[in-house]
Amino acid sequence: MRIGVFGNEFREDQLYVVKDLFDKLTDLKAEVYVQTSFYDFLHKQLAYTPDKAGDTDENMKRLDIALSVGGDGTFLRTVLQIHHHTIPILGINTGRLGFLADISSNQINETLDELFRGDYRIEERSLLQLVTEGNNSFDFNYALNEIRHCEARSNPEKKFDFNYALNEIAILKRESSSMITIHTLLNDDYLTSYQADGLVIATPTGSTAYSLSVNGPIVLPQNNNFVLSPVAPHSMNMRPIVIPDDFTISLKIESRKNSYLVSLDGRSETIPDDVVLKIRKADFKTRLVKRYNHTFYQTLREKLMWGADARR
Repeated sequence: MRIGVFGNEFREDQLYVVKDLFDKLTDLKAEVYVQTSFYDFLHKQLAYTPDKAGDTDENMKRLDIALSVGGDGTFLRTVLQIHHHTIPILGINTGRLGFLADISSNQINETLDELFRGDYRIEERSLLQLVTEGNNSFDFNYALNEIRHCEARSNPEKKFDFNYALNEIAILKRESSSMITIHTLLNDDYLTSYQADGLVIATPTGSTAYSLSVNGPIVLPQNNNFVLSPVAPHSMNMRPIVIPDDFTISLKIESRKNSYLVSLDGRSETIPDDVVLKIRKADFKTRLVKRYNHTFYQTLREKLMWGADARR
């Protein structure tokens, strides 16, 4: 089996986890490829040189499985590295709370044994795609028909090298105490204008991430929905809303700074407020490796301590 190992910098006291991982891959006679930046970190910063057959960058198409070693942030960066490739990803957690990287360090050996026996399942997760459309003369003014013809009039301008997000796309105010106004349409039908610090558009996978911290609902990974959750809305009756994932979301933002932040899984870009955002479901999915005896409900109980008695 050809295994790609992806990772990020970590504390030196976690090195034993990585060593155990590579030792186990050697015992299983895996053909191991390592992300260049991760290998350089291990070699130069921690004086550890694992055996490898090559770099993941040059052999991406050959990989059978990708191992993401770190936390959920590392997992999201692994998704970024893999792009459109259909390589399943297994998340090994060296941090604390992990919904994507849900294999703990003491489960590595048994999980890899299961992996090499083919004793695992694959979950497919939807991503969000962002397209930005520049239109300097655009005047919203609630003229909703203008949005409908915006794509034909404007020059599409992608701001991100990888304009997809597995967890969420967040629209946020910049360094100002003033709120932003987010005019929102669903399939070209006007929904509302959020006056808030921002708006989080989350996938089911991302419903337990940023969206959850702004009181968004938890959505099961199998659901075909997206969640729109305002960040610190001016009106208390502005609540999160769940929509079908085949909808197209159109956003026009007004800001006193004449710009705002757009964050895709934590990768941020400043966007001028004369740009219209179009968000829709991506035409490909990310594939996650999951153990048969490990369910989403178990993750909720363990990570969010559902049912735990705080008095004990």
